[in-house]
Amino acid sequence: MIGTMRGLLTTARWLLRRPVTAHYPEQHMPVQERYMGFPALLTDDTADEPFCTGCMVCVRECPTQCMSAQMHDNPKFADGSSHRRKIIEEFEINLNRCILCGICVDVCSFDAIEMSYEHELASYARAGARADLTLLLEQGKRYVETSGWTPANPEKNSAGAALAKKAAAAPAAPASGGNEESA
Repeated sequence: MIGTMRGLLTTARWLLRRPVTAHYPEQHMPVQERYMGFPALLTDDTADEPFCTGCMVCVRECPTQCMSAQMHDNPKFADGSSHRRKIIEEFEINLNRCILCGICVDVCSFDAIEMSYEHELASYARAGARADLTLLLEQGKRYVETSGWTPANPEKNSAGAALAKKAAAAPAAPASGGNEESA
């Protein structure tokens, strides 16, 4: 009888406390700001193209070899609306193999890849854990919106800044070249 009363008291105390557990599909716990989710590709809004040039450094340095990429010539480079000669054509990450180490972010010198806050990318299909270029760019756009990300080196990586710098240097070069020829 005394044991039963103690059990009822313990149950009553726990009924008055806030629940610790979240009922997952219906409730989501807030993700910490320092959390590293899956990698995402970022877009250069000044040229409306990805920052990624397909240099393959991230692919080579990945310890699990979960990335694959292909590049092609950038058509916007020929008409002068972009400073990138090559651009990414295909990019894929096998999210089942990714260990979220962040090495791809560290080795990228083009501000093209960041560790997003995306962590709920499960699927029932075996090949469903492969993130292609469009999914990675969508994740990157969501990451930029939520985090307020800006390029670490905009004068080098942003097409708008690079083209403005090139245009500012172009008039100075012919003027000095013309003076040298007349002298």
